[in-house]
Amino acid sequence: QVQLVESGGGLVQAGGSLRLSCAASGRTFSSYAMGWFRQAPGKEREFVAAISWSGGSTYYADSVKGRFTISRDNAKNTVYLQMNSLKPEDTAVYYCAAQTALTTIGEEYDYWGQGTQVTVSS
Repeated sequence: QVQLVESGGGLVQAGGSLRLSCAASGRTFSSYAMGWFRQAPGKEREFVAAISWSGGSTYYADSVKGRFTISRDNAKNTVYLQMNSLKPEDTAVYYCAAQTALTTIGEEYDYWGQGTQVTVSS
């Protein structure tokens, strides 16, 4: 069982930056791949980024590639999403998720956090 709690969301102007954190409970965090997803109002949930258990492999959605960076600190049971050059279209609730295998498919993730709101003003 893994419990996930996101933090770091907020209101930022376009072009600004935010760093999201996802703190995980449990002793087996380092065995899980982690993903970030987002859902904007009226839209379906979409994949943002994912990282392998070791941090050695990462995947990004084309829409965030070059602007967002996913990383993890297994000693702190935490995964991060550094978001730079934010755009109004990045506005959404951001969720972290855990899965034993690295995947970009949301339906394959076993554990989810409650989400944190990111709002980018123009």
